[in-house]
Amino acid sequence: MEIRTATVSQINNYIKRVLDSNGILNQIWVKGEISNFKLHYSGHMYITLKDEGSVLKAVMFKSACRGLTFEPKDGMKVLARGRISVYEASGAYQLYIEEMRQDGIGDLYAAFEKMKKRLGAEGLFDERHKQPIPKFPERVGVCTASTGAAVRDIINVITRRYPCCEIILYPTTVQGQGAVESIVSAIEYFNQTSGADVLIVGRGGGSIEDLWAFNEEKVAYAIYNSKIPIISAVGHETDFTIADFVADLRAPTPSAAAEIAVPSSAELHSRINMLSGKLYQSVSRLSQMRRLRLDALKLKSPSEFIGESYLKIDGFLKRLENGAQLKIVNGKKELYKLTGALDALSPLAVMARGFAVAVDDSGSVMKSAADIKQGSEFTLKLCDGDKRCKAID
Repeated sequence: MEIRTATVSQINNYIKRVLDSNGILNQIWVKGEISNFKLHYSGHMYITLKDEGSVLKAVMFKSACRGLTFEPKDGMKVLARGRISVYEASGAYQLYIEEMRQDGIGDLYAAFEKMKKRLGAEGLFDERHKQPIPKFPERVGVCTASTGAAVRDIINVITRRYPCCEIILYPTTVQGQGAVESIVSAIEYFNQTSGADVLIVGRGGGSIEDLWAFNEEKVAYAIYNSKIPIISAVGHETDFTIADFVADLRAPTPSAAAEIAVPSSAELHSRINMLSGKLYQSVSRLSQMRRLRLDALKLKSPSEFIGESYLKIDGFLKRLENGAQLKIVNGKKELYKLTGALDALSPLAVMARGFAVAVDDSGSVMKSAADIKQGSEFTLKLCDGDKRCKAID
């Protein structure tokens, strides 16, 4: 009996043709909640639509995304129109979305917003409560799953950047039942034992359901009450949880958290070398200045010192002589000026021009003719002498 066989490609191609020819599945509206949303660099969107009992993979190509009037996010409830078909390369069937509309906010997303608003009002997100991250930690505590990419990335980055730092891992359940209690226990352990200088609390990426433990109130208060600074590193760069808002610092990824937690030893060595060079240059300049000053203060021989002193004295005497001569010249000028002013006011100068002054025997100046009586005698003072006179009229 001959066995009929078919290749995997033939099977997938056949199923694709069956689905593509189905009138119901060719144009159908699907109602669900967005989960695992990813925006590819090409512009295509990859999402998972879910309800209480099942999930459906979906893709929305860049051309269809141009018609969106909102920004899709995890937790949103949407109505998606498109066709169900098979992607032959992987054999997975999915919804090829051509149009998508909002249909409200998902339950988890609504719970997240409600929790965020309440804890924010209580002050858990206030910047004044944030603790500074130590610059040179000796021990970094890591609260995450003991397996997976997150813990490997953290260990690799810290070991590469700052190998002198000790990494203390507290294996933590980060998803599902018991995750909240496990995260809280890890944070409390490090605080009770003072086992680290800084903590990294987080996990790798996932859906909003996968990350939900980091949105729980108990975890938020454990982070808020921690005396050790905490860096949150939950999911991918686009993922935000309550833990991110409460933590002292949020890192977009676990790898970024490790880079924030410790300095780069290579950069420190480079900076030390640069500062050493600057210190050497400063010391060299200071030494040179001190040497020049010392040379200037070296003792001279007595004869040289005396010779220089004589030169200084000669200079002082010359300046004194010049100053005295200048003083005399200026004094003469001032004297001539005052003499001229005095001559202008002197009665002798007036008499020299032909005037005379009559005075009586008491020496008083006779200013008018009424002062000279007939037959009286008086003295007439001239510029070159006195004459005795008698009034006959």
